[in-house]
Amino acid sequence: MKAKSLKDLQQIQRQLAEQRERAAALEAARLAAQRKADTEKNLFVRAAGEVTPLRHAPRVLHAPDQPPPIPVQQQLDEQRVLQESLSDEFDASTLLDVDDALSFRRPGVGLDVTRKLRKGHWSIQREIDLHGLRREDAREALAAFTREAHRKGVRCVREVHGKGLGSPGKTPVLKGRVQAWLVQKQEVLAFVQARGDEGGAGALVVLLKPLGRST
Repeated sequence: MKAKSLKDLQQIQRQLAEQRERAAALEAARLAAQRKADTEKNLFVRAAGEVTPLRHAPRVLHAPDQPPPIPVQQQLDEQRVLQESLSDEFDASTLLDVDDALSFRRPGVGLDVTRKLRKGHWSIQREIDLHGLRREDAREALAAFTREAHRKGVRCVREVHGKGLGSPGKTPVLKGRVQAWLVQKQEVLAFVQARGDEGGAGALVVLLKPLGRST
């Protein structure tokens, strides 16, 4: 800053003096605060006496607790049960072959399969009798039986639903429902009405997919 006159020079001198005064005031305040802190520290030391740091015993660092395992298998089982839930509202009539026995074959399965199934090409390895069971019990039993048979590699089973002779109106109560349930089971490739010596209109012969085949 250049002074052009005596007046300017005097003003500059006043500004410099004010700056020096402010700096001196700040330094004095800092020193006063430091002296106060030292005094308080000395008072504490005199009041508490000599202090010896505590000695800690050797410490063992424990690993944090592991989170509980995720029940993957249980989740898969629950998911599978949901996927295998069989609906009573499912209409299988449009998927059945229009013949006397209303047989069923999954898309991609040829007519020769149902013909062979009627002729006993595959021997019946297991069977379940749903006759006399309530609808809910029959549905659960059918689902469990079919799933277990497929898991063990069984190819051909007989599922007896009854002819309905003891039902009101002499109509087969379970027959239509069993057909609808089987159509919903992905393990089932095809089914036909059983031959006379195998139960006739009161039973179905069911062909299951080979083990390991999902489609």
